[in-house]
Amino acid sequence: MRSTRASAAVARLNARSAGRHYLMVLTGSGLFLLRERTDAGETPLCEPLALDDFVRFVDSLGPQKAPRVTKNDAAFAKQLVGKPKAE
Repeated sequence: MRSTRASAAVARLNARSAGRHYLMVLTGSGLFLLRERTDAGETPLCEPLALDDFVRFVDSLGPQKAPRVTKNDAAFAKQLVGKPKAE
C-alpha cells in the first residue's frame, strides 16, 4: 500500500517529538497532508504533497536522530584520517 512509507515517516516523527502529536491525512486525489493535533484542534502544517515529497518533508521536521556509531565504525574513521607527512 502506498501510504505505508508515509505512515512510517509520521510514526518516526512522533517518536522523535515528545509531547507533540502529528497525524497524516490522505486526500481523495491521493495526496498527503500533515497535521499537528493540539488542545485547540488540528493545525495543518503543509499543503497536499505527493508521497516522496511528503516523506522528505516529514523526515526534515522535529529533532533529528543522531546516527549510531559502533566501535568498529569509529576505528575505521580514525584510520581514514591521514597522518601528516614529515618533511
